[in-house]
Amino acid sequence: MMGRGIMLFSLVGLFQFLIVEAATDSQDFAVLRSFKTQWQNIPPNWVGSDPCSEGWEGVVCTDSRVFSIQLSTMGLKGQLSGDIGSLTELQTLDLSYNTGLTGPLPPSIGGLKKLTNLILVGCSFSGPIPSEIGSLPKLVFLSLNSNSFNGNIPPTIGSLSNLYWLDLADNQLSGSIPVSNENTTGLDMLTHTKHFHFGKNQLSGAIPDKLFSSNMKLIHVLFEDNKFTGTIPATLGLVKTLEVLRLDRNSLSGNVPTNLNNLTSVSELHLSNNHFVGPFPDLSGMQVLNFMDLSNNTFAVSDFPSYFSTLKSLTTLEAENTNLQGLLPPALFVLPQLQTLNLKKNLLNGSLDIGSSFSDQLELIDLQGNSITGYVERGGYQNELRLMDNPVCRGSMGVAAKFCHLPTHSSPSYSTPPNNCVPSLCTNGQSSSPNCECSYPYSGTLFFRSPSFSDLGNTSYYTSLQSALLRSFQTHDAPVDSVSLSNPREDADSYLEVSLQVFPSDKQSFGRSEIAKMGFLLSNQTFKPPKTFGPYFFIASQYGNFAELVSPGAPKKMRLWIIVGASVGGFILLALIFIGIYLCCRKRTVTTVNEHRDGSEPCHSGATSWDPTRSVGTFPQLKGPKVFSSDELRNATNNFSKANDIGSGGYGKVYRGTLASRQLVAIKRALPRSLQGDNELTTEVELLSRVHHKNLVSLVGFCFEGKEQMLVYEFVPNGTLKESLSGKSGVRLDWNRRLRVALGAAKGLSYLHDLANPPIIHRDIKTNNILLDERLNAKVADFGLSKPMPDSENGQIVTQVKGTMGYLDPEYYMSNQLTDKSDVYSFGVVLLELLTARVPLERNRYIVSEIRAAMDRERDRYGLSELLDPALGLTNPLKGLEQFVDLAMWCVEETGDERPTMSEVVKEIERIMKMAGMSTKTDYATSGAFDTTSTRSYHPYHNNNVASFDNSGACTPSRVDPQ
Repeated sequence: MMGRGIMLFSLVGLFQFLIVEAATDSQDFAVLRSFKTQWQNIPPNWVGSDPCSEGWEGVVCTDSRVFSIQLSTMGLKGQLSGDIGSLTELQTLDLSYNTGLTGPLPPSIGGLKKLTNLILVGCSFSGPIPSEIGSLPKLVFLSLNSNSFNGNIPPTIGSLSNLYWLDLADNQLSGSIPVSNENTTGLDMLTHTKHFHFGKNQLSGAIPDKLFSSNMKLIHVLFEDNKFTGTIPATLGLVKTLEVLRLDRNSLSGNVPTNLNNLTSVSELHLSNNHFVGPFPDLSGMQVLNFMDLSNNTFAVSDFPSYFSTLKSLTTLEAENTNLQGLLPPALFVLPQLQTLNLKKNLLNGSLDIGSSFSDQLELIDLQGNSITGYVERGGYQNELRLMDNPVCRGSMGVAAKFCHLPTHSSPSYSTPPNNCVPSLCTNGQSSSPNCECSYPYSGTLFFRSPSFSDLGNTSYYTSLQSALLRSFQTHDAPVDSVSLSNPREDADSYLEVSLQVFPSDKQSFGRSEIAKMGFLLSNQTFKPPKTFGPYFFIASQYGNFAELVSPGAPKKMRLWIIVGASVGGFILLALIFIGIYLCCRKRTVTTVNEHRDGSEPCHSGATSWDPTRSVGTFPQLKGPKVFSSDELRNATNNFSKANDIGSGGYGKVYRGTLASRQLVAIKRALPRSLQGDNELTTEVELLSRVHHKNLVSLVGFCFEGKEQMLVYEFVPNGTLKESLSGKSGVRLDWNRRLRVALGAAKGLSYLHDLANPPIIHRDIKTNNILLDERLNAKVADFGLSKPMPDSENGQIVTQVKGTMGYLDPEYYMSNQLTDKSDVYSFGVVLLELLTARVPLERNRYIVSEIRAAMDRERDRYGLSELLDPALGLTNPLKGLEQFVDLAMWCVEETGDERPTMSEVVKEIERIMKMAGMSTKTDYATSGAFDTTSTRSYHPYHNNNVASFDNSGACTPSRVDPQ
């Protein structure tokens, strides 16, 4: 009785707590009040004494404590108050793009022990970076670029063991890069950091050998435009994860280390404008190089390297003034992606022979200032060739004469065209959007620090960037109508600058909170551009036309509703708790009765003595599904008669059954020697016992008795999505139905990734594992290969590769690293199958490669009409089809970091459905084997590798494991 009394007393106390209005912590309010005092242009609704409940713009609270401050592009002026250190629960501080914020960063910032994101991009802060910044143990994102900080880089930054992003570029920092010793920390300790962005400072001295090691996970090292001297440390060649390296515009000297050739993941390499000597470096191991710039160094006279002709991914070769001599091989011009070849001021000689099979992307060949004596005219090349200051141009009147003077054409320009409308004539400083609506756009400049291309006239780059931006804004619920890009240009730092305008949806202006959200998406690198654009940052223009909030009376009304809502919520919670206690007691009684039920004895596995009440692996102990006897299931299927046989696979057969309760079920019966092991069967039982969602197939029960292994599911009458797309089931799926199926399956997967406990990676998403019920609702099925998602920083599982070729994530295939993004890739293939109804992998053809090669965003339906399934109803307008294709191709990006999450996929499909005028409610009227533990260096879907997995038959190659 005493225990119940204490419980009742606690519940009453909880109820009383709920009806008290939440108020901002007094200490946090004092800090925000100091900001009001020291800043100009604060949001107009920063009034009153309770920022949390009154909804101060840019301030987010949790349990009366300030959790996040996001005030980018507000036009703030003043200095950052030293009181900032008292916001002890603050996790995010973003003040980017406020050029009026000046003065030093206060040392008290070191008191923000829970801070994970410190983002001050494009302000005017000055003075030294305080050493106390190294006292932020949870800091993940530190972006201080484009300010006026000076002094040395604090060695204490090396203490930030969780740091992922370190951007100190475009300041006035000086001195050397600090590394650790017996007395101090240093940047060499940042073994988990992936980004060192230190360009455009005044850093000097040698780059320390100790800075780099094989333990580091760096992908970007950007040290351009500093005052570094000495040699490139050989330890740099140990950082095998490196993708972008910029050491240009320094005073580095000596030989280029030979082990730099070991950096086989580098795609952009900039070593220009230094004092390197010795032989021209051998970089033949860098087979994924897109952009190479070694210009303006004093290498020894060297023959033109033959390995250049083997770099099949090369778009740009810059080797001006590097003492190269000899003939240029015609094979160089055949490189399929080559756009720019700059070999000015070298010692190249003989006759130039471009050949007749040169790259169709080749836009510029610049050979000025060499010793070329002739030109072999083979016809066909009509783009820019510069031969000035070569012997061939001295008095030449032949075929080379037209290449002996600079062309007069202007630089290429681009501006997003209107979307089949006439641009509006706007007034009052408004601009016309691509949808021809007048409004005040959010504007600024995107700076791409190392793009992989040099052809600035190729509009496809900008259309893909525009689509990615719009998708990112809308996925994150920013009220964006359209995005416009214009005036791409290369600046003096070899950055690509692109002007950006973002237009509001259904109104003329953005509100302050909306501007802050979009600013954060760009400052925090939430937006990921297409990989060809490389690392970037954004600098916003001042926004002067904010939409105003509702009347000042709203906060008082809000407080009233908080009190009323809390009171009602308290009563409801109290009732639910008592109901929960009653049901818990009731469940104990039912469990006791169930343990002594008549009719059959408990079932056990024929191969193991698995106990359903104990956990397997990471899953908790089992509760829920019914334990059937084999006799019950024999009776349900009329002794597993052929009439009830509805499917089969490597595991055995599936039978239709009717239980004694008259419930219709599907019974998966494993063969005695099934390749689906006991662990996978128990995994599926345990997993399905704990996940409950209308878009996941439900487990009714199971039986492991003697040699029998059977799983009992809800019966899903319309079969698999695969059968519907092939026409086998007789179910016709038009465009709208396919959108609904895609949404349902996406919601099921999103639930597994985000809401299941623990989160689940399905590992075998394909159209054979998506079932359609009587209302054509999609239900994800077959969890035999599923894995619990780890609670770790990178969310990766190192595991043997299992899945279905054609749907299998190539990144997982090559690395054995399983993540939730592996499911996203498989789902992207399903989306392409919904569009085409084609087998993903068949007769040396892979659906992802086919779509990618055929896509032309300038054409109607992206030029894919020949690949689309006629059953879509191609004679009718398919609203949202292009966006659906974009989503599918986003899902099948090569690396997981570039793919969306499943929750983002759900939002994007819902947006597409709205474009098509549909409701987003989801309710509406064979096998080859693959299972290995070894890692692979080759891509599963490239070139001849496709053939090795293709059975050239009508069904998709898949795993031996049960389907």
